[in-house]
Amino acid sequence: MSTTPLITADLVALDLEAADRDEATRALVDLLHAQGRVTDPDGFLADVRAREAQMATGMPGGIGLPHARSVHVTVPSLAVATVPAGVDFGAPDGPATLIFLIAAPAEGDGDHLTILAALARRIVRESFRTSLLEAPDAATVAEIITREVVLP
Repeated sequence: MSTTPLITADLVALDLEAADRDEATRALVDLLHAQGRVTDPDGFLADVRAREAQMATGMPGGIGLPHARSVHVTVPSLAVATVPAGVDFGAPDGPATLIFLIAAPAEGDGDHLTILAALARRIVRESFRTSLLEAPDAATVAEIITREVVLP
């Protein structure tokens, strides 16, 4: 694992307005790019779209979990958005109001699977989802995730 934090306040978008899954994902990719964690936003977005095409990443509880390993990612990262209006990620119970974009370097050793597993264990808990949706600011969201999604 790198020493770069998985998530910072700069990787959180609160009250994002997005017309669809693609627009929401693009907003998160742009945050990653602005922080130097993604070298080519279009290339990484294409990798995320390819992954989405294999299987929808919507999860019960209003969660979108787009993710990809990509040569365009410099360090394992997590970008998060709250989307009050919701966007469709293909979940059986409707639109996602919380989106977690996992970005992992192509040559990673399964870092993204570790992140995905840790996150999946938390997002099934309504209290975790509610704490993120009700967080007053981006720094609080980043702090909750850093505390709860503990990486070995």
